[in-house]
Amino acid sequence: MKEQKKIWLSSPHMSDNELKYVNDVFKKNWIAPVGPHITKFEEMLSNKHENYSVAALNSGTSAIHLALIILGVKSGDDVLCSSFTFAATANPIKYIGANPVFIDSEYETWNMCPLLLEKAIKERNETGKKPKAIILVHLYGMPAKIDEILNISKKFDIPVIEDAAEALGSTYKKKNIGTFGDFGVFSFNGNKIITTSGGGALISKNKKFISQAKYLSTQARDNQPHYEHSKIGYNYRLSNVCAAIGIGQMEVLNSRVEKKRCINKIYKEQLSCIDEIKFLEENENNFSNFWLTTIVINEKSKIKNDDIRLYLESLNIESRPLWKPMHLQPVFSSSKSYTNNTSDDLFQRGLCLPSGTNMSDEEINRVVLAIKKLYAK
Repeated sequence: MKEQKKIWLSSPHMSDNELKYVNDVFKKNWIAPVGPHITKFEEMLSNKHENYSVAALNSGTSAIHLALIILGVKSGDDVLCSSFTFAATANPIKYIGANPVFIDSEYETWNMCPLLLEKAIKERNETGKKPKAIILVHLYGMPAKIDEILNISKKFDIPVIEDAAEALGSTYKKKNIGTFGDFGVFSFNGNKIITTSGGGALISKNKKFISQAKYLSTQARDNQPHYEHSKIGYNYRLSNVCAAIGIGQMEVLNSRVEKKRCINKIYKEQLSCIDEIKFLEENENNFSNFWLTTIVINEKSKIKNDDIRLYLESLNIESRPLWKPMHLQPVFSSSKSYTNNTSDDLFQRGLCLPSGTNMSDEEINRVVLAIKKLYAK
């Protein structure tokens, strides 16, 4: 029997124009970490996000690192961070030598729990270590409880970095995610809703912050005819070639969000007959890009999340467990955490289904039929 074509979790999806813009880069010989295509890409991101200032960078990780530096986080400081996330959210805290303090989730959005956040701040303040920043993640494209978290951040005067790596195109109360905190962070990795191959961006309402980010991201070169440096810099700027890809991708962002939401809707409709499977749902404030469609298996189900994953794998279909919380990661075993078992539970029972915007209806149906067949056995 011939092996069926691989269905990936979320593979890059090019439109018709990316190659045209890349060819333009080569024609003009702008093969550098500066150039007109970076400027254009940043303008497109700014136009999408309330005209905020934008620095196009080589990764979302770089963006978080620079945001922490600009906010003045130093070695030994505490930074409050969502625990239910990918390691790239937390690693930059350690780059600086600061201490991540992980905050567990709530079940409605799977994001940072406001109650635990306030508890953590009060306890850290009592020890004389007021946290220097909050890194808030919008997981799988679902906006967090932003009003509650911002009220807490204002109450205690702690700046917020929004990790919107998975949430480009999502909104909260019809306002774009990434525009609520002091900084917004995006990722354009190959598996994201749009990609520049590898890349990211830092956005802020504060133009001086972004000017500083661009300075630091280009090795902190001072304004001299020779190479002079008064600060430690980083090689974090996005390539002009990659930015050209990003221009083509930004042109189709709205259609990509629409397709992601369509995939999510099909899964929900087609798998609603299986009582053991539940989906992450929007509330009245949230509009999610549903970067990945995720499911949670009832704890009493005889079929577990890994049973589904392995069965799909046997059919050449990629799926993936939900993120393993940072407070459970060996590398952060000594870090302080405030937990309520939410992310532990979701990690044990959850699964990400194939959600690439280049999936055909036939491929989506293959996934659906496979899951139905497993439950019918």
